[in-house]
Amino acid sequence: MMDTMTLTKAVGAICGAWLVLLLGKWVAEEMYHVGGHGPQAYVIDTGAAEGGAEEEQGPDINELLASADVDKGANVFKKCQSCHKLEDGANATGPYLYGVVGREIASVDGFGYSGALQGLEGAWTPEALSGFLQNPKKYASGTTMGFAGLKKIEDRANVIAYLDSIGG
Repeated sequence: MMDTMTLTKAVGAICGAWLVLLLGKWVAEEMYHVGGHGPQAYVIDTGAAEGGAEEEQGPDINELLASADVDKGANVFKKCQSCHKLEDGANATGPYLYGVVGREIASVDGFGYSGALQGLEGAWTPEALSGFLQNPKKYASGTTMGFAGLKKIEDRANVIAYLDSIGG
């Protein structure tokens, strides 16, 4: 059987622990209060345009191709070489890109294209390549290409010039 002194100590310990917990909770709420801080100090741009604003029209890809730098394009292509090869007929995760400029879309023999690319018609013109390289998921909704895209039109022009210089 417990004596009175032991019971008093146990109850005091429980009450003391409860008091420390409540005080800690109160201090934490004061320090990290979430509401009422005013406007956001920093807003992350996700690229989603609000209100349907028109995109700015930049230079045309054909204008940029005239002054494109093949060496810079080779540098930009390093982002692509983990999935694509430049040797004729050497498919990897993605189809080979030898002679891609002017080639029909989804026309490499032996490569299993997604239905999104098989549904596209025409050839990989500089304009089509630029649109695809800017945002593959938007250009061909449902494509299995997991690349976020090249946002700078100069980078796209340089890599297209590089690919055009490689083959075909």
